[in-house]
Amino acid sequence: MWTVFISMLLTLKPILFLVSYISSTTSFPQPLTAEEESMYLERYEQGDEEARNILVERNLRLVAHIVKKYSNIGRDMDDLISIGTIGLIKGITTFDRSKGTRLATYAARCIENEILMTIRSNKKIKTEVSLQDPIGVDKEGNELPSTGYQLSRVCFGSFGNRRREKSSFRLDLSLE
Repeated sequence: MWTVFISMLLTLKPILFLVSYISSTTSFPQPLTAEEESMYLERYEQGDEEARNILVERNLRLVAHIVKKYSNIGRDMDDLISIGTIGLIKGITTFDRSKGTRLATYAARCIENEILMTIRSNKKIKTEVSLQDPIGVDKEGNELPSTGYQLSRVCFGSFGNRRREKSSFRLDLSLE
């Protein structure tokens, strides 16, 4: 019986380790203190790319916190974290210490802006087309004119045959 228990424990050990890693509060590295942040920013301004990488890694917790606000938009959380990380990198790259704000404050705005820009650009592109969508209507539901006669009626109204003949002449259309 003990051998069965030990064998089960050994097989479940990787799964238990993964669950504890994901549910742990130390999944992300701790944020930098004000002194550490200042030191790494100074090193980055001098051209040290390793300092930039440390700034990005230590502020990933901020990205995850901001992404939680946008969890209900129907996008995958991993995609949002990737987009937020791009915003974080842009924020670190464009940060100016002489303004007197902390990096986290500035980077939070950059992260949100990057996520919002992506959401807005995806709304402009309609990805799903249904067979139930009507043909010949615009976005507001107005019917689009399909023939020259209907086009002349839309442009000039219906004022009798004589008026339609003039409008069809102006549009260079023949009445059918």
